[in-house]
Amino acid sequence: MFFIIGLAVLFGSIIVGFTMAGGQIVVLIQISEFIVIGGAALGSMVIGNPPSMIVKILKAVISLLKPSPFEKKSYNELLKMLYDLFMLARREGMVALEHHAEKPHESEFFKKYPGFIANHHAVDFLADTLKVVITGTVQAYDLAEMMDADLEAHHKEAEMVPNIIAKTGDAMPGYGIVAAVLGVVVTMGSIGGKPEEIGHHVAAALVGTFLGILFAYGIFQPVAHALESRLNAEAQYLSCIRAALLSFARGDAPLTAVEFARRNVEPAVRCTFAELESSLRSNASA
Repeated sequence: MFFIIGLAVLFGSIIVGFTMAGGQIVVLIQISEFIVIGGAALGSMVIGNPPSMIVKILKAVISLLKPSPFEKKSYNELLKMLYDLFMLARREGMVALEHHAEKPHESEFFKKYPGFIANHHAVDFLADTLKVVITGTVQAYDLAEMMDADLEAHHKEAEMVPNIIAKTGDAMPGYGIVAAVLGVVVTMGSIGGKPEEIGHHVAAALVGTFLGILFAYGIFQPVAHALESRLNAEAQYLSCIRAALLSFARGDAPLTAVEFARRNVEPAVRCTFAELESSLRSNASA
């Protein structure tokens, strides 16, 4: 939602300011300049990245049109799920978790938590770690190192998307200069013709420079920053799962393990201990 609002404010302020100064919007609509700059940006991405990465970039950008899945409600659901999972293990033994860990996406237990089950990496991370915990052959410090390696590998893979967008944004002013130079070439070729035609070509060349700078600092860089923020939010979500699993593997009580997870939540979206306890009690009563 805020992504769309930001774009509206960005383009709206530019268009309103331009028209207030006496500019005509039709002058800015230079299709050839859009093709040169947009095609160059897309081509550079295709040259440097495999098709699968291009698909990931498109999906990541589209995801910004949706609200963040890592809000207070999501964390409350996660903490409830972890508590119920640990209580299940305490009541029926670790063997009761084996079916849920083997096929988490088919588990009736996890399906009760739609926000969690929608995060495929979080589900896989929890399931894979549970399989190790169920075996009982890994010490707590080894389990912590194992989870850290998994999270680091995922983070490195995920941060490639904002990095590629940021690097492309850095190149956009250069593509704008390319478009402007091509516009100057066309202008030089039209010297001797009608003055208004020469003026049109000069305006088109300047629009190329304008678009390159606008796309770089008004679109690509903010999008890269938004994706980095979303990535950090996901890392924090996974960190909560890591803290809870590590505490549970050490033999801590379910409430203690969930409290370790709660302390890993950013204060802005973190529930209080009293709210957590009340939520767990009401959930248990239900």
